[in-house]
Amino acid sequence: MSITRRAFLINGGLTVIGTAAVPAFLTRAAYAAESAAAKNKRLVVIFQRGAADGLNIVVPHGERAYYAMRPSINIPRNAVLDLDGFFGLHPSLSPLQPLWKQRHLAIVHAAGSPDPTRSHFDAQDFMESGTPGIKATEDGWLNRTLHSLRQPSPADPSPFRAIALGPSMPRILSGSEPAVAINNISDFGVGGNNPKGTPNANTFEAMYEHSVDSVLHGTGQETFDAVKMLRAADPAKYKPAAGASYPNGRFGDSLRQLAQLIKANLGVRVAFADIGGWDHHVNEGSTQGQIANVLREFSQSLAAFWTDLGDLAEDTIIVTMSEFGRTARENGNRGTDHGHANVMFVMGGPLKGGKVYGRWPGLDQSQLYEGRDLAVTTDFRQVLGEAVFKHLGNKALNQVFPGFDNQPGRFLKYLG
Repeated sequence: MSITRRAFLINGGLTVIGTAAVPAFLTRAAYAAESAAAKNKRLVVIFQRGAADGLNIVVPHGERAYYAMRPSINIPRNAVLDLDGFFGLHPSLSPLQPLWKQRHLAIVHAAGSPDPTRSHFDAQDFMESGTPGIKATEDGWLNRTLHSLRQPSPADPSPFRAIALGPSMPRILSGSEPAVAINNISDFGVGGNNPKGTPNANTFEAMYEHSVDSVLHGTGQETFDAVKMLRAADPAKYKPAAGASYPNGRFGDSLRQLAQLIKANLGVRVAFADIGGWDHHVNEGSTQGQIANVLREFSQSLAAFWTDLGDLAEDTIIVTMSEFGRTARENGNRGTDHGHANVMFVMGGPLKGGKVYGRWPGLDQSQLYEGRDLAVTTDFRQVLGEAVFKHLGNKALNQVFPGFDNQPGRFLKYLG
């Protein structure tokens, strides 16, 4: 493509001057950026792979049983970042404390999947498909969310409408709606549901030509033009907003690249990223150690992403989840084993934050699930369904989460 007009970055956003030889959707994106920013609500889903220990993430420091069950890995009361007198944050989550105070962070405790599996693979599959206990579901709930949004008018979407940050397409975005997996925005390594794909391919065209299922089918030359335009803007020189300090590591880098794509006004509606390192069977640690380290990376990355988005954060909802929690009691190796209920974070501009939502079931022996785990009192689909319904405006929750009674009357009402 011969680009005959100038393209450059202003505060991280892609701006196009003139229209000759400029891809149609990029012209629309550039000239309608201001109005699009107001209408283009976004949902970002973060998966904590490995079963995060929710009890040491959002600590029930007002619960006596918590300290009795975890003599060596509990978070001491004097180290907990108190939230409401009963719950508090792990000290490594201090970068998120300002968002809580500004009411841009809400917490849902004792949340999770009703399925009793303790298998990482099955539990992650159920949470990404949105159909706990059903292995035959072919697509992911985030893909179905987009499909329902297009009904009954299937307008041609931006090829960047659905983004996964990583080398391959995650289960949650698999389905009939086009989506792209971007491992490195500078190299444009793009992958999909493609066994022959090479995520580290040097060119976007090479990935597309060798694609079996053509995850970008229907976008054609316009998609190639879009990627070339991004390349012309030299994404390697992207500078995050002032105050946005991303930590080193894959997760921070993923969120930095996602912020860049969102700020480029390319029509991102849903996005997915994940972070591993949560399966702490041995030497989990307390205020220091394994869980402290991964929580530091997690919170610093999310806080930087929030700051980097600037005003665009007002139209963005970020939801975090993990396949299941950990046992209420620590094990003999000063770790925790596979459990049941967990904690979910919701961040965003339109939140009624600064509150822990959900019913706390308690940690007394009689209150534990199967005598060992925090019980699930809030189905994870209630949390996600509220974001899909009220933020993205998708009213077809029976299609997004089939078989689940997810009506507005059951919402937690964390969205204003």
